[in-house]
Amino acid sequence: MAMAVFRREGRRLLPSIAARPIAAIRSPLSSDQEEGLLGIRSISTQVVRNRMKSVKNIQKITKAMKMVAASKLRAVQGRAENSRGLWQPFTALLGDNPSIDVKKSVVVTLSSDKGLCGGINSTVVKVSRALYKLNSGPEKEVQFVIVGEKAKAIMFRDSKNDIVLSVTELNKNPLNYAQVSVLADDILKNVEFDALRIVYNKFHSVVAFLPTVSTVLSPEIIEKESEVGGKLGELDSYEIEGGETKGEILQNLAEFQFSCVMFNAVLENACSEMGARMSAMDSSSRNAGEMLDRLTLTYNRTRQASITTELIEIISGASALEAAK
Repeated sequence: MAMAVFRREGRRLLPSIAARPIAAIRSPLSSDQEEGLLGIRSISTQVVRNRMKSVKNIQKITKAMKMVAASKLRAVQGRAENSRGLWQPFTALLGDNPSIDVKKSVVVTLSSDKGLCGGINSTVVKVSRALYKLNSGPEKEVQFVIVGEKAKAIMFRDSKNDIVLSVTELNKNPLNYAQVSVLADDILKNVEFDALRIVYNKFHSVVAFLPTVSTVLSPEIIEKESEVGGKLGELDSYEIEGGETKGEILQNLAEFQFSCVMFNAVLENACSEMGARMSAMDSSSRNAGEMLDRLTLTYNRTRQASITTELIEIISGASALEAAK
């Protein structure tokens, strides 16, 4: 009886609907707006479940990366602290004067080969560019030596012509002094300098690192500064014995100083990288947890809404059947 009434009313309304122009019955909303509203209202629980599964997988990955970074940090931190005793005697002997004015400067920028470690790479690049501006001039020359893939990718955009050497995958194997000394020897063979300025991140804690600049002067500049009473260390308080001249001794000291400073800088930067990656992965894991909580709430609300809709349809159908009797 109810279906007969519905068919009769439909036949009565059909001519009036067909007589109207199409534009009069078109929705005032655009198709994109209608699809957006329908997408929001008709979100399925399957979509939310898939999103929750993806977020859980990402959270597992970030937690695993945090644990790996913590393990590597413990392995490198002790070696970095021990390596500080290598370059400190050279600083006391030859001094460390980052503000010295020279004609040829080489900026050695240390960065990481991988990302997901916060802003340590952008920080050293900013410091390197600032040193370039400070030491540039009409009769001055500033060049770059890049260690690490991330700094190389950034510096190649605007300073490609000033880069004389780039080294990547230094941390592929466990770092040791022999490996870094070979790198230091390659740098000394490929560049001419009055001052080498090593830019790296000095490790303080898991959440704190300090951009640092260590300066290594050439033997000629050390001897010149010593003669004119420049700011040096305790070099003049020692007497030279043996057949070697002062220039030869300064040459050996400068090369050994550079390799020791580079070894410490590489280890300090590796510690800063692992600490920054731990902090970044911890933040990512917490963000994934918060997103998972919001998705769980959305899933429960969607499920409850679908259950309520089905109950309303069942009750309405039952009521229609009751009324039809």
